[in-house]
Amino acid sequence: MKDKETNILLIYTGGTIGMIKDPNSGVLKAFNFDRLQKHIPELKLLSCSISTVSFEEPIDSSNMNPEYWIQIAEHIEKNYDAFDGFVVLHGSDTMSYSASALSFMLENLGKPVIFTGSQLPIGDLRTDAKENLITSIQIATLMHRGRPLIKEVGLYFEYKLYRGNRTTKINAEHFEAFASMNYPALVESGVHINIEHDHLLKPNLRKKLVVHKELNTNIILVKLFPGITDTALQSMFSTPNLEGVILETYGAGNTTNRKWFIELLKEYIKKGLYIVNVTQCSGGSVIMGQYETSTQLKKIGVISGKDITTEAALTKLMYLLSKKLSAEKFKTVFETSICGEMS
Repeated sequence: MKDKETNILLIYTGGTIGMIKDPNSGVLKAFNFDRLQKHIPELKLLSCSISTVSFEEPIDSSNMNPEYWIQIAEHIEKNYDAFDGFVVLHGSDTMSYSASALSFMLENLGKPVIFTGSQLPIGDLRTDAKENLITSIQIATLMHRGRPLIKEVGLYFEYKLYRGNRTTKINAEHFEAFASMNYPALVESGVHINIEHDHLLKPNLRKKLVVHKELNTNIILVKLFPGITDTALQSMFSTPNLEGVILETYGAGNTTNRKWFIELLKEYIKKGLYIVNVTQCSGGSVIMGQYETSTQLKKIGVISGKDITTEAALTKLMYLLSKKLSAEKFKTVFETSICGEMS
């Protein structure tokens, strides 16, 4: 008996992967995804049916924002029952933010949503676009006992599928553009596709998909540095309508323990501002109280981001602020993994 052919929806948002170079002028122009198989005949070897949908006006990923995340989520919501998996083509610069946001927005996701892109356009001689696209689609078709094998938002780049909300872009020039410092790869592609089953998210499949379309952007990101002043922080923290701050601290969550700094944080936390402590380091975790310099932060109610990435912390903050939780509940939920974003 022949296996049921899987249906994959390709969602094109923009980015380098969607560009093709005119052989005569050398100018980059948007790729026609309706003629995908003409340009990439290898796709015919995959045992799946591929449909495509594009943003009305494809964007550079530097212009990505929550309104576009909602558009991506709505494409998935509208087509969820008709397709077995989704591949989102996206510019690499903000891909980790988008993959993180969608992981929170798509509650009870039971199918693969795989973000991918490329460092070179699809028509370039040495492009990485073909491999990233073909393997992303192939991974999205993987089935186990009649159900999709991957049931989460992933990011595929240069032979590795990572959990999307664990990734950070680390290089603007190498094909290996992304890393997941605090969580291992879900899939590695070589001669064979090797799946790390123990690393995959295992959601409750009895629950139906719930798509969250409200995100609160009244937040800022503050990176500490030696010499940061009271005046600068006061100015940032007094931003009108500000509700949340991601504070990028040193090492395992350390900050200056100068009285003015602790008092400033304490004052704004009392006013109802949520302050989340994440590390500036590429890998590792915030452990408040491990050193004397972070003990006071814990006492005044700063939220621990543990080993979450800055990208996931920002999008989780946007997501949770829209839920209107009590302060105590908010802290508890932020410090708990919702969809594999922290250990």
